[in-house]
Amino acid sequence: MIAVLIATFTILGYMGVEIYRSAPPVPAAVVSSDQRLNFAAADILAGQSHWQSIGGMQVGSIWGHGAYQAPDWTADWLHRELVNWLDLAAQQQYSASYHTLDPVKQAGLRELLKQEYRSNRLDAQGTLTLTPRRAQAVQQTAAYYQALFSDAPALKKTRVAYAMKDNTLPAAEARQKMAYFFFWTAWAAATERAEGTVTYTNNWPHEPLIDNQPSSENMLWSLGSIVFLLAGIGLLILGWSILRKEDDVPPVAGKLDPISSFSLTPSQQALGKYLFIVVALLVFQVFIGGFTAHYTVEGQEFYGVDVSQWFPYSLTRTWHIQSALFWIATGFLAAGLFLAPIINGGKDPAYQKLGVNSLFVALLIVVVGSFLGQYSAIANLMPAAFNFWFGHQGYEYIDLGRFWQIALFIGLLLWLGLMLRCMIPALKAKDSDKNLLALLTASVIAIGLFYGTGLFYGEHSNLSVMEYWRWWVVHLWVEGIFEVFATAALAYIFMSLGLVSRTVATTASLASASLFMVGGIPGTFHHLYFSGTTTPVMAIGASFSALEVVPLLVLSHEAWHHWHLHKRAAWLENLRWPLCCFAAVAFWNMLGAGVFGFLINPPISLYYIQGLNTTAVHAHAALFGVYGFLAIGFTLLVLRYIRPHAIFNENLMRTGFWTLNIGLLLMIFTSLLPIGIMQFQASFTHGLWYARSEAFMQQPLLQTLRWVRTFGDVVFIVGALAIASQVALSLFGKPAKSR
Repeated sequence: MIAVLIATFTILGYMGVEIYRSAPPVPAAVVSSDQRLNFAAADILAGQSHWQSIGGMQVGSIWGHGAYQAPDWTADWLHRELVNWLDLAAQQQYSASYHTLDPVKQAGLRELLKQEYRSNRLDAQGTLTLTPRRAQAVQQTAAYYQALFSDAPALKKTRVAYAMKDNTLPAAEARQKMAYFFFWTAWAAATERAEGTVTYTNNWPHEPLIDNQPSSENMLWSLGSIVFLLAGIGLLILGWSILRKEDDVPPVAGKLDPISSFSLTPSQQALGKYLFIVVALLVFQVFIGGFTAHYTVEGQEFYGVDVSQWFPYSLTRTWHIQSALFWIATGFLAAGLFLAPIINGGKDPAYQKLGVNSLFVALLIVVVGSFLGQYSAIANLMPAAFNFWFGHQGYEYIDLGRFWQIALFIGLLLWLGLMLRCMIPALKAKDSDKNLLALLTASVIAIGLFYGTGLFYGEHSNLSVMEYWRWWVVHLWVEGIFEVFATAALAYIFMSLGLVSRTVATTASLASASLFMVGGIPGTFHHLYFSGTTTPVMAIGASFSALEVVPLLVLSHEAWHHWHLHKRAAWLENLRWPLCCFAAVAFWNMLGAGVFGFLINPPISLYYIQGLNTTAVHAHAALFGVYGFLAIGFTLLVLRYIRPHAIFNENLMRTGFWTLNIGLLLMIFTSLLPIGIMQFQASFTHGLWYARSEAFMQQPLLQTLRWVRTFGDVVFIVGALAIASQVALSLFGKPAKSR
């Protein structure tokens, strides 16, 4: 595993340097030969800050990353500017509008358009010179955006379709500079690199007007990724049979729960409030998620009540995503803090309870402070100079202001310290085999430290550089490190319960973690195919992300295995529902992360569907299906031990578990996936701009499909309320005698 980590992080780091070198440049100045247009890099970067202040990726998307309701501003700007250029050219050459010309004349203008837009006119001094016609097209496009982000009555209907509040960005100067930022993202998407025949974004988005089509490298590495997938499955079967051993004779679970032989320590007794926060944030997240989903059908209203001026889509979606990350992380932290004294021989180090309580207060401050900061930023109550630090960074999943991001990192370091105080003495103890504990310790250290990679970019970092580090957090920290921690923690729990031997727990954990990491670490690049990176990034991302899918496809075996663990002994019946959650994790890992993950992994696939609802399918199935059920399973497991006399209500638990699973399936298969498939067809036929446009998204059938999602949302909310009720009753209800 150490060899795997050294090799894969070397690849990730080396290509990270390449991203710094090859990121699309921000022109020092953008001018037109007739002086009609003149702005500088500082204006583009200021526009980036204004975009961040309104929610950034929570209002539409840039380069395909962000929210799905409003357009992708890169694709939308590019298409609008191209259409404006064609109309100007038609008027100047033929004194007629473009759409009235015969096909031959239209084809001639399109060829001129392609030559002008795909040519790289950035000189050695960093000055980008535009033709007068293009400068006029830019100004016309900017005027549209000026009106769209204001409260102009003419575009009220469009704002409703995009779920944007009126006066999204009140200051005219701020809107102008934000338009310059959108122009730059579109310029990078249309302009070929000096050394090649593809644009800075590898010809993304699909835009037939200038022949933005998949490159040959895109096709090559898409086919290669399928070959890697098939080869990986074959190697997995071989490796799994060699590395993943089963006990010749399965361990016989004792008559009593081994973990119950330890007396609860003061720090473990203090974990109840963590579990309450987990379910409180879960309930908040699912309600605010349903509220946000409703904006996709009414735009600015909630069943006729205009609430967008106070709680716009960009804010509620921010809170929906942030609360999910907070409660899932809290569940993992609580599981670690519960395990730590067990690892330490059933005792707390000095002041461990004080540390647990201090960490809880710190987490509350971060949650409340970041939410208030995001509200203030999007409501335009916060001065622009303070937004990045205390308001809204504008980047999906890392939306909280930099101050709160640093505070959360400090909290994770505190958690790391609390964990290591218990784990280091255990590592020093005389024991023949500490490999599993070493793996668990390494994952704990990684959880504490890897979140800090999100601090490696600044407010005005190049978008490509920011995306590189953002995915270190979203992909590596959440999808990678948490996966290894969960694998090792579950193995340690099962070993402690007497369900597997130490040898099998250790071997299985090392094999699983190695397989996850060998594809997962370089596979980070599959998020960056079209984010201003070069072909080698695409090649590595496509190849390794295919391998990342391989171990996930066999996790149905794990689901079946976990599902039946509770039958090993009578006392294991008390742990049935946590074990059921772990079984659900394996199922959703296979379907959500594996099947739906590979759906969007090959470059040719992602080329057409990046930023469409197909991405939301993977996000919902993987984030909640895997990490959500993991956090719920950990929460129920810890709850079982810190409230040993509480009796789980079977009706509540059965309702909660099954409606969460059924609700998630309904959301995906009755709404998100059908919409995504229809969008893919539109993107393939007309271009990405059309798949996200008002004209396409407001069709009656798509509106109906978004209404249909309400059924899945309601079922899902019922499940969350049932689980939360059980946790609250166990924590605060009158103790009952155990059966």
